[in-house]
Amino acid sequence: MISASLRSVTPNPPLPPRSRERYAPVLAVHTTHGERVRSRDGRELWLREIESGDVAALQRCFTRLSPEDIRRRFLHAMSELPAPMAQRLCQINPARETALVLVDESVRPAEIRGVGRIYVDESADSAEFSVIVEHDWSRIGLGALLMQRLVDDCRHRGLAEIWGYVLLENRPMLELCRELGFTQRLMPDEPGTAQITLRL
Repeated sequence: MISASLRSVTPNPPLPPRSRERYAPVLAVHTTHGERVRSRDGRELWLREIESGDVAALQRCFTRLSPEDIRRRFLHAMSELPAPMAQRLCQINPARETALVLVDESVRPAEIRGVGRIYVDESADSAEFSVIVEHDWSRIGLGALLMQRLVDDCRHRGLAEIWGYVLLENRPMLELCRELGFTQRLMPDEPGTAQITLRL
């Protein structure tokens, strides 16, 4: 664990500019509605915190995920996102969780295209992350954007590290995390799974 005094004098390692340059903010000012962002291919989304009213949109987003996407995110197969689970995912405890959504308002009803969240473990001075982006919106930097915001949130909270479990077959996520400075450790008890960690 890094002491508070050491963390205060050790500069945070910069995130690689290659990921940052995937975004050009449309609005420089954050509003209560969120932050408007634009991917390199010109599509615009709102990045904001998840809300209790996002349950239906979250369930619709789940129906657009492939079985492979679902297994990579939840580490096991799921055929649906039950309403109680969706409600729980939309009603977070801000003291211990952060959940960000990328919302597409070019369609009606508005649709969630990506979700990033952390669960804080205060006893371990760390947070576990998860990120998922709808397939048709992947490979345009949205995962990198969500990861950067989660890392920023963990640093703001003063945590020592952020970590997550990733299937070894999920090469895009492993590549992104390597680019952001995460280290990788194989899980002997979970074949095919790696724990990736970033010290903050």
